[in-house]
Amino acid sequence: MEPRQADVSIPLQSPGWGAAAPGPRSDPQPRDYVLWSVLNVLLWTTLGGLGCLGFPALVFSVKARDCKLVGDLEGARRHSDRARVANIVCSVAVAVVGLIFIIIVIIVISSLRTT
Repeated sequence: MEPRQADVSIPLQSPGWGAAAPGPRSDPQPRDYVLWSVLNVLLWTTLGGLGCLGFPALVFSVKARDCKLVGDLEGARRHSDRARVANIVCSVAVAVVGLIFIIIVIIVISSLRTT
């Protein structure tokens, strides 16, 4: 008697390939930008102790995180959007102030070399 070999077929794709995951689809959680806000506060603090200029972004970030924890997703989205805008403004301002500082240092060093 010959042993029979079972027919085994391995599908090349899963049956749900490209389909949405089963279950209710929910909106993604809003992001809280706490790390970015802390970085902005630290950068402003190193630029002459002006950490208070990055503080509003940190406040909105913490509010977004608190709203997300209690389940208020609409409030979390609102505060998250405000934190993102405040962080963008702070980051651009830090970059501009840093660039101005570097230009001033270069001008001072070049004027000291010529004299």
